[in-house]
Amino acid sequence: MSSVRPLKILSQAIAKTCSRHYSSPSTMSTSTTNTQSQFSSFKNTLSPLKTKFYLRKDEIEIMQLPSEFYFTLKQKIMNAQNRIFFASLYLGKSEQELINCIDQTMERKPNLKVYFLLDGLRGTRETPHNNSSASLLTTLVDKYGEDRINCRLYRTPAFHGWKKKFIPKRFNEGLGLQHMKIYGFDNELILSGANLSKDYFTNRQDRYYIFKSLPLTNYYFKLHQLISSLSFKIEVIRNSVNPFANYKLVWPKDNIAVDPTRLGNKHKFLSESANALEQFLHTDQNVDQKINIDKQKDYPTLVYPISQFTPLFKKFEDRSTEKSSILSIISNIHNKTLNWIFTAGYFNMLPSIKHQLLKTPSENSRIITASQYANGFFESKGVSSNLPKAYLHLSHKFMKSLVLYNKTNQIHLMEWQNGIITKPDGWSYHAKGFWLLDDTKQIKPFLTIIGSSNYTKRAYSLDLESNVIILTKDESLRKEIQSEVDHLIQDCHEVTIMDFNQDEDKHVGIGVKIATKLLSKRL
Repeated sequence: MSSVRPLKILSQAIAKTCSRHYSSPSTMSTSTTNTQSQFSSFKNTLSPLKTKFYLRKDEIEIMQLPSEFYFTLKQKIMNAQNRIFFASLYLGKSEQELINCIDQTMERKPNLKVYFLLDGLRGTRETPHNNSSASLLTTLVDKYGEDRINCRLYRTPAFHGWKKKFIPKRFNEGLGLQHMKIYGFDNELILSGANLSKDYFTNRQDRYYIFKSLPLTNYYFKLHQLISSLSFKIEVIRNSVNPFANYKLVWPKDNIAVDPTRLGNKHKFLSESANALEQFLHTDQNVDQKINIDKQKDYPTLVYPISQFTPLFKKFEDRSTEKSSILSIISNIHNKTLNWIFTAGYFNMLPSIKHQLLKTPSENSRIITASQYANGFFESKGVSSNLPKAYLHLSHKFMKSLVLYNKTNQIHLMEWQNGIITKPDGWSYHAKGFWLLDDTKQIKPFLTIIGSSNYTKRAYSLDLESNVIILTKDESLRKEIQSEVDHLIQDCHEVTIMDFNQDEDKHVGIGVKIATKLLSKRL
């Protein structure tokens, strides 16, 4: 990070502190009243969600840097006593330090159990020519046995038949992925958009929330186990001559559905998976935390889990909770002083979300996207090298929509850039989320969404996603959320329609435009 940043952050903090210190009592009272009113309004909006969790002050902690995320992961692994459960897209093939950390902790603590859920296409991409997520985890399974470490690889039910046979590796990941990022330890939980590899620990900006709540952690452990029971299990191939092919994937007999890759099984699999998921998502999973009305003042924060499991439902029978909840929140923004911030590292907004955001009466809202120089695919090899330009083209299309809706003064498109990702000290941008602010003068979010989703067509059709909506009256938490927003915005610059029309760096070739249109569902 730039050496001037600490000074910049400090000066911003001092300015905000002074501003708060000299606020008049009437202003502060009005702000508090507004927050109470908006809290009640959006609590009512979210009432269709069956499961919510009550959190006290100081039960949510926000990290801002990848290095903090990595340090905290290792610390919590070493301190875990009973369980560690991780869900991620993949584990980096060179993450031996993380494997060693888990290994040493398991060695010291014989009662500790470890659970992994990764994607079965991304997690086996390198097999049999190099280390993969699966081969790394197999070394732990071999050492400690399946009773102590259970490693599952989800494979989309779309991966069968001719698609399985003919679509090459890496390209087959376009069929759908396990995209959740859940990192649980005993009675604590980290939700993030970050995966488990070096760039996410060093120079790829994301978001990271720690929840110190046993009921919420238990919920995500149950969710982890549910998706694991719809996934393949890693089994060790003993005496394998190839250390990169030291495992096989099996469908356990105690899974809750049939193997979808077997001929004729897909329809039955979807029936069984849909039944299990509908029951989980649409019944109250927080039966142990019943808070009386007179005690609710001690719990100023509500947390609502929302998930998108479209590939595990039959077509037109999707009972996922994420998309509908987000659309409901946006459609209930009726006040012009209710402003929002939206961000996605891969900017390909679902059309219905885009339409609802453009309809909001908000006077000063922002969208943060990755500059093409902060896109993880910038100057990559092969076809993927075109992806930064594809997302740039989608940003340009959104800017044209702002012009069409006459919203260029109300909604501002920002590009995040910190150096150039392929150059020394360059960073990439992978953050995703949504914030809702209740006052243009005292800008502190009272609602945010944190998790794995990029809010794209892909997220709502192909991948598995999980997020939480945080609704809070806790002033200290709101300040912490605002600090997170400030941290992201400090590396942003606003872009206009003129920039797209005149800046040569923003030129996108016709081939990329056509490919983007054809492949938009998979971006």
